Amino acid sequence: MQHGVHKHESKPSKHKCSCYGFSKTTTGISRRNFLGGLAGVTAIGGLKLAAIAKTGDISKKSTSLGAALPPGKTLRVKPVLTYTIEGRREKTSWRGYGGVQTQAIAKEEAGIIKTELKKLAIQAEFPIEVLPVSLVDNDQKAGVVTDEDFDVLLLYAAGGNQVYKLAASDKPTIMFVRHKSGHHYLWYEIAHWRFLRRNGDTIKETNMDVDDIVVDDYGDILWRLRALYGLKNAKGTKMLAIGGLRAYSEPGQKLGPKHAKDVWNYDFQIVSEEEFAKLLAKARADKNVMKQAKRQTKELLAQPNVTIKTDRRFVVNSFLALNVCKQLMKESGATNFGFANCMGRSVIEMLDTPPCLVLSLANDEGYTAYCHTDLTHTLPGVLLRWIAGKPIFVCNSHYPNRGIFTVAHCSAPRKMNGINYEPTTIMTHFESDYGAATKVHYTKGQVVTVIIPNLRCSKWQGFRGKVLDSPSNPACRSQIDIEIQGDFRKLLAEMQGFHVQICYGDYLREVGYALKKIGAVEWQNFSEIV
Repeated sequence: MQHGVHKHESKPSKHKCSCYGFSKTTTGISRRNFLGGLAGVTAIGGLKLAAIAKTGDISKKSTSLGAALPPGKTLRVKPVLTYTIEGRREKTSWRGYGGVQTQAIAKEEAGIIKTELKKLAIQAEFPIEVLPVSLVDNDQKAGVVTDEDFDVLLLYAAGGNQVYKLAASDKPTIMFVRHKSGHHYLWYEIAHWRFLRRNGDTIKETNMDVDDIVVDDYGDILWRLRALYGLKNAKGTKMLAIGGLRAYSEPGQKLGPKHAKDVWNYDFQIVSEEEFAKLLAKARADKNVMKQAKRQTKELLAQPNVTIKTDRRFVVNSFLALNVCKQLMKESGATNFGFANCMGRSVIEMLDTPPCLVLSLANDEGYTAYCHTDLTHTLPGVLLRWIAGKPIFVCNSHYPNRGIFTVAHCSAPRKMNGINYEPTTIMTHFESDYGAATKVHYTKGQVVTVIIPNLRCSKWQGFRGKVLDSPSNPACRSQIDIEIQGDFRKLLAEMQGFHVQICYGDYLREVGYALKKIGAVEWQNFSEIV
């Protein structure tokens, strides 16, 4: 894959604000407007602030229930059937293995593939466009296919040497071979020996490996496509960095921006705190804007599983700040944002609250928004959000002990399973004892994915865990004690980094597969793949 390099502008851009027309929902965002932000077709420089697009009100019948997060860009999948038709020759071997030996059977197999992929697309929880099946029985036809526009090549290797030309394309390729799921495929026999090892004992293929070959099981295709869908939507992310780019560590500060641009094709929109403060002041002075923020606050606090233990005005202030952030993201095409000095006086005074609840609400709408503007934890958070289709919780790690891993932070999203809201107490941010932050009460027994990025952007570690408890220690408000389902001693001895990313569900396979396609980040998984 080619990775574009974007120029990093460190100077803040200037805006002129013309109007405010805020969304009518506390948590909702329309698919059209979210994808509009993803497309990033407008640059922020020289444009006036546009009004936030209108979206529907949240449900008032059962406000603990939500809607799925907005989908990203559709993954375009190109299925190709390779085969060879040989003519009978007397008294010699004339055909290879496999059940696709005639043109009629090849056409029949293409129809079967079409039907199977239609079912797969329905099963997928992310958008897939399946292109027409191409029948390829020579290298010339293979060359035509590789010139088409698609994201993933799904190679049905019934027979033929065309697999080599197809695999040499710059597109991610998954080879599917049949053993017992239909017409027997030649490449079920020789995918390892001839294709990967080139008739030798060691792997020689450079574009694919054993993780790119699937036998019979469409579930194994689905999780690979999920990983590639996540990667497609994570790459090219535009970050709105309020106050600049600031990492939590010296290595992250030095290496993060270049790594994000060169490897992940990130782009940055820097907005100074002074500029943001002016926009926020204008919003606060607008009676309609204040009315909107108060209504959003009322709707949030009316949810049956939300309790407030702080001043209501901090929730109003959080909605005001979120609406300004959404305006800026809409204009710039950004889908990620953060406040560089999120725990410092300058930001807390500006917002009249720490941004904890701002970030929580944004993640529940489908954006990615994390403490600081630290790319070491932003990169895995964004990838995991698109893979899982769920909000991701960035948090502090603690010392692993007796198979337990504790995490905590004050900006936790509530819609952890991607649809429904967990019970939540809104209270002060712990370190400042001020403003509004979320204490989420997590589902005991819930399986979670834990990703630990190192500080040099060179390695991610991960393990599968299970929620044991949501304690209330004198620490960041949202806390989880996690049972480590993996090699606890190895994790203890080799753990790197500090901030971690958490989501509901097990997505370790997908993360590892996506990182292999990136090629610049090492992956270490402490749990067995199940």
